[in-house]
Amino acid sequence: MPLTTTTIGAYPKPDYIEVPDWFNITSGPDTAEPTMGWAKAVEAMGEEAEAIFARGVKEVIEDQVGAGIDIPTDGEVRRENYIHYHCRHLAGFDFENLTEKEVRGVYSAKLPTIRGPLRAGENFLPHDWRVAQSYTDTSVKITIPGPMTIADTVVDAHYNDAARLGRDLATALNAEVRALAEAGCRHIQIDEPVFARQPENALAYGFENLDRCFHDTPPEVVRTVHMCCGYPDRLDHPDYPKAPKESYDRIAAAIEDSSIMAVSIEDAHRHNDLGLLEAFKTTSVILGVVAIAKSRVEPVEEIRDRLTAALQHIDADRLIAAPDCGLGLLGRDLSLKKLRNLGDAAHSL
Repeated sequence: MPLTTTTIGAYPKPDYIEVPDWFNITSGPDTAEPTMGWAKAVEAMGEEAEAIFARGVKEVIEDQVGAGIDIPTDGEVRRENYIHYHCRHLAGFDFENLTEKEVRGVYSAKLPTIRGPLRAGENFLPHDWRVAQSYTDTSVKITIPGPMTIADTVVDAHYNDAARLGRDLATALNAEVRALAEAGCRHIQIDEPVFARQPENALAYGFENLDRCFHDTPPEVVRTVHMCCGYPDRLDHPDYPKAPKESYDRIAAAIEDSSIMAVSIEDAHRHNDLGLLEAFKTTSVILGVVAIAKSRVEPVEEIRDRLTAALQHIDADRLIAAPDCGLGLLGRDLSLKKLRNLGDAAHSL
């Protein structure tokens, strides 16, 4: 039985989409400019902005589907990063006066600042999904940053209470989730990589707020959460500090007990003990089997062997093959090579 394949979120932007992008930083982790310059870059595109973005979405959808991806994403081509794009659509965020902050103990960046209560604005992701879905007959997945990950990648000058901030974020995100579901989107993914870095907080209040994000979501929507261990800052940087992989073991039971239907975990950058998969009795697992920050292209046989090993611990109908995370660091050529091998391996089982 061939395995289903999906991607996680980001895909390399076509060259003609001239907006700042966190993936395009070439001189260290100075991430101030992408967030500061995004709105001006979109404004400079003028009336052609929507047509340019739509053209880019069409190309990345066609790339993914052509490479053998069963559940593609829109590639996040409209976004400077997967977090701040969403924050721009929430009341309470200040993007004019950014505040510098150390992020995840790895780098310093100038970040949007929470100045008041957070509330959902006008729904925007149903439009993004409809555009992407118009280019394929297969179901397109839309990704949304989770409450803990947003809180960790912005500056809070209002709440000073992580749990309360998380609740308000989750309520605002839920409005977008429900709007997506009403529009017809059947695969909605909340990205919470910070769960792997802060498992104690994930267990204390993170999972409660994650469930709140999906409140009142109809049963036909696949509630997915992505929990990688962190992006390296560049390709082929093996010593980049990532979250401990043991975090997956600490939060596996909470994942299984939550409303989540599918969990995405990384396995290619560094292998897990695949016995971890046995903790998921009903939850599907999206297993990362190609690395997103290594230029080496994994052969089909290597990917197939890892998936075959995983099938010793989980049923085939609950195992989905994917990259570890988004593909923005790889560039289009490497992304296509890795996705084609991924698709060939998964569909040959």
